[in-house]
Amino acid sequence: MDGLLKKIIGDKKEWRAMEARARALPRDYRVVYDEIKQYIWKSSGLSSIDMFKGLLDLFEEGAANGKCVLEITGDDVAAFCDELLRGEKTYTGKWREELNRDVAKKIQ
Repeated sequence: MDGLLKKIIGDKKEWRAMEARARALPRDYRVVYDEIKQYIWKSSGLSSIDMFKGLLDLFEEGAANGKCVLEITGDDVAAFCDELLRGEKTYTGKWREELNRDVAKKIQ
């Protein structure tokens, strides 16, 4: 289980550092960051924390420039998340590839 957790969130020290960065964001950014994490983990089974690092960089820059978080994400935060996930390796993507490969093998 510890190995799986490490695979998903990476090194605990690194994850904690990222969470500390998130806690330092203005309230509206923290709320959106937490909601995005929940959405992505529920909907995709994301297998890497690199996307979250990029998101924190983007949010820190937006906050430093005095922008509202929705100026960064747009009002459709779910669509923003879907764009973030484009090209990322996810468990659902892996399962999709395996299903298609297995079906193709069995019906040839």
